[in-house]
Amino acid sequence: MTEDQTETHPDDMPEVQVLPLDAWHRAKGGRMVDFAGYQMPIQYEGIVAEHDWTRGHASLFDVSHMGQLSLEGDGAAEALETLLPGDIAGLKPGRMRYSLLLDDNGGVLDDLIVTNVGPHLGLVVNGAMKWDDIAHLREHLPDEITLKHHADQALLALQGPEAAAVLETILPGVGELVFMTAGAFDWNGTPLWVSRAGYTGEDGFEISVPADKAEALADALVADARVKPAGLGARDSLRLEAGLPLYGHDLDTNTDPVSADLLFALTKKRRETGGWMGHENVVRLLAQGPSVKRVGLVLEGRLPAREGALVFSGDTQVGRVTSGGFSPTLGHPVAMAYVDAAHCALGTDLQIEVRNKRLDARVAPMPFVPQNYYRGPTSLSGDTK
Repeated sequence: MTEDQTETHPDDMPEVQVLPLDAWHRAKGGRMVDFAGYQMPIQYEGIVAEHDWTRGHASLFDVSHMGQLSLEGDGAAEALETLLPGDIAGLKPGRMRYSLLLDDNGGVLDDLIVTNVGPHLGLVVNGAMKWDDIAHLREHLPDEITLKHHADQALLALQGPEAAAVLETILPGVGELVFMTAGAFDWNGTPLWVSRAGYTGEDGFEISVPADKAEALADALVADARVKPAGLGARDSLRLEAGLPLYGHDLDTNTDPVSADLLFALTKKRRETGGWMGHENVVRLLAQGPSVKRVGLVLEGRLPAREGALVFSGDTQVGRVTSGGFSPTLGHPVAMAYVDAAHCALGTDLQIEVRNKRLDARVAPMPFVPQNYYRGPTSLSGDTK
């Protein structure tokens, strides 16, 4: 396939990269850590404080480490459908879809968002996986499809119940977007691409902005008293409460859409017609049922279970925690784990081994905290995350 010739290759990059807003984060008191090959803020005033502010007001997250890609050319949607199990060709302009990049065995290479931008398809992929994703797309898509990596774009996420009111003050009309829709906006002569989506379970927006304009936009947003900056720590606790999986933890090539309980990402028609990588194994799992399943666990007490903790039923190990932590909203620990199918029914009592102790846990529905996406007067079928 063809590609953008100005794209920076990972071999030419420093081992740890800085975000366009690196100096801005440090000036705001952000505590920086290495994440996905970047220096990123994990917190400012504190993870719990930022978590709670997002639930009640609006927080600004910098997610510029994510890969912003575009595919253009005749048949781009149909070509992408050979690699994804979702209905991409049927997406109307401005509509978005959560989907999965799968390998030949149905293992998850990455999860991503696809948007019909109009002239092209936009993809947002995980930061730690973007170079692998780009290589995979180049290998498997036809030559007439052009792939571009928009490394010159930053990505900011404004999340929380007051996000729409805040953003409307500088982008009139943005409130007309509903969950999993997107559109182009002009901010003082700067082109923005705004998506009503996010990774916190709250209403919110992701804003693609030229990197050299990101600081001005961030300043304009936090100038509103309803907005505070937030870091990776709050983003992780919020997505855990929302029951959203994190690639590299809850998803990887050893997991599949059926075991991961992501059946909504398998468009019904495409389950039947196939034609996408990993289809045969995924359909077999659909028919037979998976041997393990991603479930939610609610723990008693206050001690959280972290990734890697073993799950037991009596003396028998039946699973492993993939994400876990204390829920600030609920006031007790929650976790996600892959548990043997025989023990994954809602209400099943289990134990998790933490610090050589067995903590009582119970299989619970996800999300742990209700998601507050704005769907407008009618719900959009097939939209999530």
